[in-house]
Amino acid sequence: MGTEHQTPPTPDSSPTAQRPAPRLGWRLHGDGRHVAPGEVVAPDERLSWWRTTGIGAQHVVAMFGSTVLVPALTGFPASATLFFSAVGTVLFLLLTGNRLPSYLGSSFAFIAPILAASATAGPAVAAGGVLLTGALLALVGAVVHLTGARWIDALMPPVVTGSIVALIGLNLAPAAWGSCGEDGTCSGFRASPGTALATLAAIVLATVLFRGLLGRLAILLGVVVGYGVAALRGEVDTTPVAEAAWIGWPEFTAPAFDASVLALFLPVVFVLVAENVGHVRSVAAMTGRDTGPLTGRALLADGLATTLAGTGGGSGTTTYAENIGVMAATKVYSTAAYWVAAGAALLLSLSPKFGALVATVPAGVLGGAATLLYGMIGVLGARIWVQHRVDFSEPANLTTAAVSLVVGIANYTVVTDGGLQFEGIALGTAAAIATYHLMRAVGRLRGTTTPDETSATQPLGTP
Repeated sequence: MGTEHQTPPTPDSSPTAQRPAPRLGWRLHGDGRHVAPGEVVAPDERLSWWRTTGIGAQHVVAMFGSTVLVPALTGFPASATLFFSAVGTVLFLLLTGNRLPSYLGSSFAFIAPILAASATAGPAVAAGGVLLTGALLALVGAVVHLTGARWIDALMPPVVTGSIVALIGLNLAPAAWGSCGEDGTCSGFRASPGTALATLAAIVLATVLFRGLLGRLAILLGVVVGYGVAALRGEVDTTPVAEAAWIGWPEFTAPAFDASVLALFLPVVFVLVAENVGHVRSVAAMTGRDTGPLTGRALLADGLATTLAGTGGGSGTTTYAENIGVMAATKVYSTAAYWVAAGAALLLSLSPKFGALVATVPAGVLGGAATLLYGMIGVLGARIWVQHRVDFSEPANLTTAAVSLVVGIANYTVVTDGGLQFEGIALGTAAAIATYHLMRAVGRLRGTTTPDETSATQPLGTP
């Protein structure tokens, strides 16, 4: 995306780099109505407000499917998640000086730890995990803002990051298939194989049938089709929707904390760091502007947005690739459109009827969508390896991926004497980081590897 523009030099987030002061104004691009061929609307520019509102609406549609699907899968209130998504986006725009276009939607990386924490300790403890994850990410952002981002590439080379992302998705595979209780009630694909298959088929077909924005909304379209199939089969109960009010506050959940499950959320921090760094560098490539000095601010903003979400039972946030696609298609990178999108999402979150509608999505529909979604998360890890040309003939790279993936997929579990429980995602993340750096260090000491044998030819997040 955006490869038609010249890629700027690798952004420098050093403490001496210029840090722009926040600005809330935008200058009009040309006549405000047209974007000439080869031109882009910069982050500090805008089109007419009528056109800006239309582009903002596209951003709402682009983020909507994934942002709402996460709470549908985890059981968190959709209205609360959307509320904190809107508030988080505003916070992000303010903290990055209104110069880094992004929408903060629900992060898929939170699905596994929220499901595990909710099952063992309840949704309040899951919200507490989201809150602490955000606090840790904000701390990382503050450190990056003061010291620069180069240490992130050293700690998390692409082979490590790709392994973590892949094992998070593949660890969720059993949840996509689902399970059945003693009363015969099933979850996931098993709840209604026919509906799940129809949903999955609709997503697959929509991906190749449609281009542009509709193609990027394949999951949302598939869920809508699956919902219709489920309704025809009598699997949908719309009574809660009819009883819900049109206007009202979202359903908030106060967080609680349980040390025995909080370790589940630690690996998510690494994923969020990678996603934010990648987003900053993608915007730099598309706009031709050095956004590197904003890396620390972006991490801090997403961390604070996730912390806020955790205080009220919303899912954690991340910068959204779906909206990168809208910018690449329209060549409009104006942050004004994101203010419009945040406002629209906020209004939508204040409708209990909307939240009730999301809650009526049947388990079979969710199982069909999850079959693809969880697999896509796993494949995204492999995509990181491919994009950064990870050399798997290098033993450190091959061993790092091999060990961490098996630990994550098999869901290795360790329970300490104090009751702390570490499961596949946490242990797999630790295995990826420890294995890579241990093998590299020993290899350098023994002379079995050379200093130029790196895990990739590009730093993490380089487009």
